[in-house]
Amino acid sequence: MVFTSAAFLFLFLPAFLAVFHALPVRTRPWWLLLASYAFYGWWRLDFLALFVGSTVAAFAAGRLVARWRESRPAGARWALGIGVGLQLLALAYFKYADFGIESLNALLTTFGGRGIPLPDVILPIGISFYVFQSISYLVDLWRRDGPEGARFVHVAAYIALFPQLIAGPILRFKHVAPQLLRPVPSWRSFGEGARRFMLGFTKKVLIADAVAPVVEASFALSSPTATDAWLGTIAFTVQLYFDFVGYSDMAIGLGGMIGIRIRENFDRPYLSASITEFWRRWHMSLSRWLREYLYFPLGGNRLGRRRTYANLATVMVLGGIWHGAAWTFAVWGAYHGALLALERMLGERREARGLPARGGARAWRVPATFLLVMLGWVLFRADGIGQAWTMLLGMAFVHGAGLSAELAWQLPNRGLASLLVGLVVIFWPAARTRYDDAGYRVPAWRAARDASGRVSGALAAARERATDWGIMPLFALSILRTLADTASPFLYFQF
Repeated sequence: MVFTSAAFLFLFLPAFLAVFHALPVRTRPWWLLLASYAFYGWWRLDFLALFVGSTVAAFAAGRLVARWRESRPAGARWALGIGVGLQLLALAYFKYADFGIESLNALLTTFGGRGIPLPDVILPIGISFYVFQSISYLVDLWRRDGPEGARFVHVAAYIALFPQLIAGPILRFKHVAPQLLRPVPSWRSFGEGARRFMLGFTKKVLIADAVAPVVEASFALSSPTATDAWLGTIAFTVQLYFDFVGYSDMAIGLGGMIGIRIRENFDRPYLSASITEFWRRWHMSLSRWLREYLYFPLGGNRLGRRRTYANLATVMVLGGIWHGAAWTFAVWGAYHGALLALERMLGERREARGLPARGGARAWRVPATFLLVMLGWVLFRADGIGQAWTMLLGMAFVHGAGLSAELAWQLPNRGLASLLVGLVVIFWPAARTRYDDAGYRVPAWRAARDASGRVSGALAAARERATDWGIMPLFALSILRTLADTASPFLYFQF
């Protein structure tokens, strides 16, 4: 079930909200858990069993870690290792078994050997996200960085929370647990959540889905010209952003409708002035997870320059492979790891020479960073290294410059118009989003009031209300588009 499907909009969501708000507060976590399992099981019941088993294993291991951490630390470490190992084992089998065997077969064939039959494993939807949340729950218990003694219903509801179950944001139990104990939304939070959901819905349907045909047609060309390749790459840059930020908006909105605050996942990342800044503003929950549970345990930047560069490269390669079981994702991760290491190296050299850190010249650093990010997206989108190379050659004018006739007749007017609108929205000048101490976005009306007084706050609130009313006809149009077309899965569902 996807958020843009008629079954979710007109059946699941109204029924869930009606029952949720009618139930006593103490029973709402149970209803949230059952509804989340129904949401996940709508796709395949056998993978729901895997999901429940993964949750039970995480909860049982967590109980042992918390119980033995003081009295039997060796036993607690074993419980932690087994709990994390089981999660990683499930992820490795279902996500990487075919990829590993295919790579091995290619090596065996090269040396004249016989290949191993593929097991044809089906990837359970959302497994990368719920495995990461289970691991963070266990590690946080070991670190004493979260509530202990939580009931199963609260741990299971945290892992299965349907608004963000399939494609994030990745949550930590310590942020969600207090809200699960007493999920009581206010009218303000419900209204803000509904508006945020509508905003994300329009981003997904009217921009991301409309641009998708341009991307498909461009990347399918055997010899794209420079115009073909650049058009397809820019279109994918817009599609991926609005597809993923649209899902995140809907997830945050659904959380607000049931009284659960979900931290922001994007902060206008294409306006970043460096790759380092980009990863602070793109898929922020994944960046935080990789930093907290991989980069720091590897030593972070505490073990010398070379080790820091190696840690950055390792984390980004693993982060790339987390996105997908293909060499293109590994190379994409290595590409970003090299850029991060290079930026850090240049910064260290400037400091050693007594020069100020790079802070100005955003006028050229933002487009330069945007260009580097787009080049990486070619690898992210391509079906293989060969297709990525073909697109990069096209971008370098190897196959000519002008728009090819093969692509021209496939370009939909609606897709091109949505592409232009998406670019305008991405680069439209606006004030930087403010966040509170817990990492949640501060509403524009409150940020303006805090900064400039009551009058500015009232004006900001009026602008927000005008925007809200403008969203409604766009939301209605998005629903009509959804009913007229087949629902398009979110891109991050495959991860």
